[in-house]
Amino acid sequence: MNDEAQPILEIDKLSISFFTRLREIPAVMDFSAKVMPGEALGLVGESGCGKSTVALGVMQDLGVNGRIVGGSIKFKGRELNKMSPEELREIRGSQIAMIYQEPMASLNPAMKIGKQLMEVPMIHERVSEKEAYARALEVVTDVKLPDPKRMLNSYPHQLSGGQQQRIVIAMALMSKPSLLILDEPTTALDVTVEAAVVELVKDLGKKYGTSMLFISHNLGLVLETCDRICVMYSGEAVERGSIEDVFDEMQHPYTQALFRSIPLPGADKNARPLIAIPGNFPLPHERPEGCNFGPRCDYFEAGRCDAGFIPMEAVPGNDRHQTRCLKFKEIDWAAPPVVAAKKAKGEIGPVVLKIDNLKKYYEVAANALFGGGDTKVVKANETLSFEARESETLAIVGESGCGKSTFAKVLMGLETATSGQILLDNQSIGSVAIEKRTTKNVADIQMVFQNPFDTLNPSMTVGRQIMRALEIFGVGNNDTERRARMLDLLDLVKLPRAFADRMPRQLSGGQKQRVGIARAFAGDARIVVADEPVSALDVSVQAAVTDLLMEIQREHKTTLLFISHDLSIVRYLSDRVMVMYLGHVVELGTTDQVFSPPYHPYTEALLSAVPIADTKVKKKHIVLEGDIPSAMNPPSGCPFQTRCGWKSKVPGGLCEKEVPPVRFLAEGHQVKCHLSDDDFADMEPVIQIAAE
Repeated sequence: MNDEAQPILEIDKLSISFFTRLREIPAVMDFSAKVMPGEALGLVGESGCGKSTVALGVMQDLGVNGRIVGGSIKFKGRELNKMSPEELREIRGSQIAMIYQEPMASLNPAMKIGKQLMEVPMIHERVSEKEAYARALEVVTDVKLPDPKRMLNSYPHQLSGGQQQRIVIAMALMSKPSLLILDEPTTALDVTVEAAVVELVKDLGKKYGTSMLFISHNLGLVLETCDRICVMYSGEAVERGSIEDVFDEMQHPYTQALFRSIPLPGADKNARPLIAIPGNFPLPHERPEGCNFGPRCDYFEAGRCDAGFIPMEAVPGNDRHQTRCLKFKEIDWAAPPVVAAKKAKGEIGPVVLKIDNLKKYYEVAANALFGGGDTKVVKANETLSFEARESETLAIVGESGCGKSTFAKVLMGLETATSGQILLDNQSIGSVAIEKRTTKNVADIQMVFQNPFDTLNPSMTVGRQIMRALEIFGVGNNDTERRARMLDLLDLVKLPRAFADRMPRQLSGGQKQRVGIARAFAGDARIVVADEPVSALDVSVQAAVTDLLMEIQREHKTTLLFISHDLSIVRYLSDRVMVMYLGHVVELGTTDQVFSPPYHPYTEALLSAVPIADTKVKKKHIVLEGDIPSAMNPPSGCPFQTRCGWKSKVPGGLCEKEVPPVRFLAEGHQVKCHLSDDDFADMEPVIQIAAE
């Protein structure tokens, strides 16, 4: 790239504050970044670090309270902060486009897709309706949506989440912008859909020559999509440089701590546990003197790191690589981490839970709006059979709509099984609704939910909520005993006892999730169903919460059913893995069996889709075509046949005619697939780690 070229976007010493009645809250301080033509810059950091504020600063959309209080933002050499509203309107949407995290926030539910897309060039470039339609058709084809004409004639609610996000990307590309800002565009999507969308963004970036500012907390995603990276912490850029320089030769303690808290291949919950970052993220008005990361840093030196403003410094020998650390030349970056103590592997005990040919069907009126008409059957779970043992972590993996949460509901008693059995300690509970279950059965199976915000009562203190659970489970004879047990539970989840008197709104996401875990263990649960318990949390908090779950499991011999679509965490945590697709169990085995070939073709695609934040990892590239079929109208034969890349190897169209039988590839390793033994033997590993 030519250094003489003018940057598309140049942010220099930018400071943004929000003003409340009480005080000025600095959200971004001394932030600089450059995006060159055709370049993709990844902006990485945890929630609250200011990355979205930077994007809104570029869009000049900081609302009533937000103001740029220092520095400049130049777009193609022009100062955005000095433009009139008319000039900004000309640029926004046509030259700078933004894609938000939630696609429905950008779509009008009452307007057909085609009309929404056509509006963009008709308003910005005043083209005719005919030309606008032709262009809309072209971009919808570009974003690889099936049957583009039908798509243009649909309303947003008729599309899946992945399709809606593609439409939003198409809308952003309609006027061929020079700069595309993507704010966590794939957070709400399944991994396979995410992989397809990321692939799409990369291809379109090349085709249209668009520069990109990609905001994410997922380091693996940034590795796959960007040329350069900027790491933010508490309102400041702490390190920036090319992907290779920052990933392989990190020069800031926060970047290093971030990488040590994510489960890369090779991490192991017993032998090489993750290292969570100690302490908590500082609030904007409580930032420390000097280095913001100082109170949580392993290399902190009093009197030096907290003595005043710390500027960005160039790292010698690297390409535009800079760090905000006074000691970066003194730290031995290659030194192995002080590893957390090795943990003894929990002894796996007898079978606690046995699921035998479980089916869960729902009957839905074909005309759901007005009732009447024929009923259709939704086969949410199709003959599930497996068992889970004491002290074991069984991961249940699959995309939305595969039936994993339906199974969890039947297990909890929130739904009853259509047929088949669920045995808890050899006692059948599958057809017993929760209100008819004994207190012990209810206490034995508990759940930790995905979103800690929705599961706590906002008007009740943390301690009261845990004591309420103890009361329901019949633990303790009076409030004094229950209070003592509640304080023990706060100790168990490593929360200060003073939190008992706090309200949920005074807690961070990770702290709320710990309260949820404390409540689940209030009645000494035998089985805990953890439904995506860390997907709403920041990377560094994820490590602490997963570690906590493992520690409690070792101590209480709990059986953990871990529902997730994040295979990196599954590989790190689980003893066995069950892969589901459209209500069927397509593969089940130990973690080692499922993560190494031979695989079910769907497992192979899932592994290829997971972004891994390691430049040494080489992955086989598989992008699944199409969306998951509807459970109301599943395909004939094998449920996966409409998206399978191996189908052509099976003779006689068998995949389209018959549901495959369950086959055992090895002791304890089962797969539902028509492929021959020779085909399985030919499978290559998806993930390979290059030798040092």
